[in-house]
Amino acid sequence: MNALLLAADVNVAQNIGFYIIAAIMLYAAFSVVSTKNVVHAALWLVVVLGGVAAQYILAAAEFVAVSQVMVYIGAVMVLFLFGIMLTRASIGADTDVNNKDWKLGIPVGLVFFGVLVYTVVDAFEGTVIVEPSAAQIASSTTLISDGYLGDYLIPLIALSFVLLAAAVGAIVLARKD
Repeated sequence: MNALLLAADVNVAQNIGFYIIAAIMLYAAFSVVSTKNVVHAALWLVVVLGGVAAQYILAAAEFVAVSQVMVYIGAVMVLFLFGIMLTRASIGADTDVNNKDWKLGIPVGLVFFGVLVYTVVDAFEGTVIVEPSAAQIASSTTLISDGYLGDYLIPLIALSFVLLAAAVGAIVLARKD
């Protein structure tokens, strides 16, 4: 009986954690698109991506959470910030950066959001996610790492060279001479 109550408490705590993280992510996502400072927008995007990593931890996908932090927050956001700095974008608040018809995007966004909610609820209604065992987690992590360091090692290295070439190209384009 105590184990059943403990499991229920854990589920309640996970749900509360999910909603808190989701609320922070929503606020940060709205801040990304509403701020007038491009550097602040990039930093709010870091908060959103960090929230995604936190959600992965709640879903017992620690490997994916660490990958999220290393790849998106560690690498992609650094490239975004370098791109912002190298293109000599204005660092302060910009004026007149919005399209004059931006209000048309609100109902379109709401319709897309409604379609997304309907699709997800229709597809997964009544579905219960079973918590994986430790053996399943260890084997899936091993499979992912073997895939990256085995069959996909050459494409991974090629992608790193493409990103390096993009960074060097941005530096060359940003030079004045």
